[in-house]
Amino acid sequence: MNEIKVENISFSYTDGQPVLSNIDVHFRQESTAIIGQNGAGKTTFVKLLKGLLKPATGNIYVNGMNTQEYTVAQLASQIGLVFQNPNDQIFKHTVIEEVMFGPKNIGQSTEEARQNGLLALEKMGIVHEADKNPYDLSLSDRKLVSIASILAMKPPIIIFDEPTMGQDYLGKERLKKIMKDLRAEGVLVLSIIHDMDFVAETFERTIVMNQGKIVLDGPTREVFSHEQLIRDVYLELPHATQLGKQLGLKQTFLTVDELINSNRKKQ
Repeated sequence: MNEIKVENISFSYTDGQPVLSNIDVHFRQESTAIIGQNGAGKTTFVKLLKGLLKPATGNIYVNGMNTQEYTVAQLASQIGLVFQNPNDQIFKHTVIEEVMFGPKNIGQSTEEARQNGLLALEKMGIVHEADKNPYDLSLSDRKLVSIASILAMKPPIIIFDEPTMGQDYLGKERLKKIMKDLRAEGVLVLSIIHDMDFVAETFERTIVMNQGKIVLDGPTREVFSHEQLIRDVYLELPHATQLGKQLGLKQTFLTVDELINSNRKKQ
């Protein structure tokens, strides 16, 4: 089972100004969304999980590897991070070169890297773009390229930073399926995300962060049942959840389909 153990970590960029304080959490199996307003500490937290930053106190274990003791390169075979802005990740001249770079960097042969790269591009629906320059693609397609470059590495843990940014309905549906397929394959899927509808429809567990601390952690339905706390940290409930509450229904609905089906059963 793939897992990340976070043991009482704290982190500051500047002495006396903590960004994260006493975070203690265990990720295993469940696909997990990490939500919170800008400045809540989400991005810093994910950089710590990936090993890009080291905690000031406490320890993080990625499949048993203490991030304090390993380099980012050494951790790359265990955990992949899809950046929020694909322009921060893409630097090769063709799409296929881009998606092959990571796999080759962790020891895959050229043939294996190409095969895995093409499979990843096919999953993202952009295999026909393989020989194009990534910067000739739209921002949403460059985002898909950056995701494919991580999928091709086949890490057992993948973190997505704002994966739905710039994606239309079909793009979001494709991402939803990919995340659920990865979960079914045993990959531990985590995501920083502001799209509450996508969170409700996709993730089994949701963690709410505020001012560098975890203020709520549990099954997604349970988390969104805490209406007042969600509002107190300046977040919105998913639209289906809001509509259910406006209709005076006690159940916490995560999707419109749930709401419609519930209404049909009562008729």
